[in-house]
Amino acid sequence: MNVLIVDDELGLRHTLTLILTAEGHETRSASDAESALRMLAEDDADVVLCDVRMPGLDGLGFLDRYRESNGRALVIMMSAYGDDEFALDAMKRGAYDFIPKPFRADQVLLVLRKAIEREGLRREVQQLHDEIAALRAPNGIVGHSAALQQAITLSRKVARHPSTVLITGESGSGKELIATLIHESSPRAKAPFVAVNCGAIPEQLLESELFGHARGAFTGAVDQRSGLFEEANGGTLFLDEIGELPVALQVKLLRALQEGEVRRIGDNTPRTVDVRVITATSRDLETEVKAGRFRADLFYRVNVVRIQLPPLRERREDIPDLVRHFVSVFNRRLGLRITGTTPAAMRLLMDYPWPGNVRELENVMERSMVLAEGPNVDVEHLPVSVQRGTSAAAPDASDDLDLSVKRRTEALERSLIERALKQTSGNRTRAARLLDLSHRALLYKIKEYGLE
Repeated sequence: MNVLIVDDELGLRHTLTLILTAEGHETRSASDAESALRMLAEDDADVVLCDVRMPGLDGLGFLDRYRESNGRALVIMMSAYGDDEFALDAMKRGAYDFIPKPFRADQVLLVLRKAIEREGLRREVQQLHDEIAALRAPNGIVGHSAALQQAITLSRKVARHPSTVLITGESGSGKELIATLIHESSPRAKAPFVAVNCGAIPEQLLESELFGHARGAFTGAVDQRSGLFEEANGGTLFLDEIGELPVALQVKLLRALQEGEVRRIGDNTPRTVDVRVITATSRDLETEVKAGRFRADLFYRVNVVRIQLPPLRERREDIPDLVRHFVSVFNRRLGLRITGTTPAAMRLLMDYPWPGNVRELENVMERSMVLAEGPNVDVEHLPVSVQRGTSAAAPDASDDLDLSVKRRTEALERSLIERALKQTSGNRTRAARLLDLSHRALLYKIKEYGLE
């Protein structure tokens, strides 16, 4: 075990070093709390033996600072002035154990052995948790590409800590799913997960939405209302498209992140909140900072850990997995029995650039499955944009794809009319409304396609 000894008495540091090294432990020592914190920031320890009474920052102050920095070591406090009440207070503040001075060598070694056993058990539990999580596909996140798996691994790793996370990626690439994964993999998993799109709420309402308002704070504020920060207390607040946040609100968000407090509009009383904040953006925030549209101090605050999601066109190997996933989802949701896609349809799906990413693929699959009559989604069921995505490319010799726009359009039109008639049990007036056609035009097309 790597043990750090923190005590202002040189003799005690030397004695503990001899005791611990004789048992095979690696030891370091610091004469004050500030030096210890700097050492731990560079290289964390497994166990810290820390005196309570020291010049400058005392042992309990060290304990508070170390825990705030997300230190992982087990901290054992030592004091010649302690009593049961003091030991209990130290435990509440995060200490693993308490040793009263003076102590014998066997007392120290016994406490340390207990700490080693606990740390070993904690690591085994964490390893099992990670292995189970690796076997269980994250809810809604589908794909085996290296880029996606790297993002998932980083998400699970950062989930254990309260650090602020910035998720970047194009619109529709799955940023909220990653935020949900972080929340569900964190110690806050049973607490609320609250999501808000900063670009979807009018600027004049966004401050009230985030921070709440007091009664009478503005016209229409007939009752007091808590904001999303308060609703997410104890859990996670996901601020999507944070790059859309007005500059005036950026200042208030920064203050809330720094101080852990929010102030409702029209209320002078700050309210303490314990919220883990995850943000996301499809914008280049560095460019926004240079242009003066996004505050640099807020950028540094939210960009503690960054997770970059690749666009779908850069992980095409995930498209077949996603297609199978959406087929399963929409079969259950819509009561369909589609088994998959034809090879020709899959080739088009693989070659299309997907500017709308996974969200666009989801939309295409729902639409295509609704239109499909047989067991498979075929080329004619895909949107024209997807069909044309590779129309300029030379087809395979084995590909019997019909590139006639006229015949494709007619086939799609016929399929839509058949579907509408089936959905309305042959009621042509209702079918015409569904198809956005006049009743006369529908009768003409029914005759033209021989659907009478």
